[in-house]
Amino acid sequence: MDINQASSLSSSAVVAAIPLMFAGAGELVAEKSGVLNLGVEGMMLMGAVTGYAVTAITGNPWLGILGAIVAGVLMSLVFAFLTITMLANQVATGLSLTIFGIGFSAYIGKPYTSAAVRATIDVLPIPGLSSIPVIGPAFFTLTPLGYLAFIMFGVIGWFLYRTRAGLVLRSVGESPAVAHSVGFPVVGVRYGATLFGGGMAGIAGGYYSIVYLHLWQEQLTSGRGWIALALVVFATWRPGRLLIGALLFGAVMALQFYAQAIGVPIPTQFLAMLPYIATIVVLVLISRNPNTIKLNAPASLGKPFFAAS
Repeated sequence: MDINQASSLSSSAVVAAIPLMFAGAGELVAEKSGVLNLGVEGMMLMGAVTGYAVTAITGNPWLGILGAIVAGVLMSLVFAFLTITMLANQVATGLSLTIFGIGFSAYIGKPYTSAAVRATIDVLPIPGLSSIPVIGPAFFTLTPLGYLAFIMFGVIGWFLYRTRAGLVLRSVGESPAVAHSVGFPVVGVRYGATLFGGGMAGIAGGYYSIVYLHLWQEQLTSGRGWIALALVVFATWRPGRLLIGALLFGAVMALQFYAQAIGVPIPTQFLAMLPYIATIVVLVLISRNPNTIKLNAPASLGKPFFAAS
């Protein structure tokens, strides 16, 4: 592998990781508040089809991204109402929304499967830094959304561990009853965290259809929402580890396409399985040390909150 191939591979890895970074970061914040949202895949699909449709209609990719965010937030609002207000089971509700998102996105996206959208979001190379071999194309030749994804992790880490609001959110995820007893708005915090997670899933979906693939087709995200969920566990609910995990999985995805491009004598079906095989392997390895998960997982994750009357 020469320097040009290495630069291309590293750039592809980071670009592939960006949607996972958005979706994973949103889910991490939601889970830190005690809300387990398994509807990420459905929200990403709704964000992808809405973003692509808005871009096709308006010719403005930024309006498409805004539409993707709105779609994700609306989906998460339904999830929040059912699980936080109506106290429905979080696992069952999330799975139901994923199934709904798969079907409904396919239905409303039919007119756009053959629609060619030329409008996209251009990269913004950082002068000087973008010319660094391997690193420059990967980290300093991104779209504004790519830079935002990296900045977001620093902001989330600061918010969760350096602000009073972050402390409140984490306390709600650990013990909502205690948080409620000292006057913290448990329901409001969980709603806010869930809507943020939905918005991030929407951005991730919009990024796939508008920036990454430049098309819409049924089940466009190909299970990336499930990988984002697994990344949160892999990261043991820590933003820094989540960022590293997303980049590692992005590298696996990039290797898949690189191996196909250079003609590695392995069936393409097996290469397409690599990201999901990696997900299973990671989860198995983490499960061998359950104490790590117990120490870092929010104590009330997935548990409904009943306010004392």
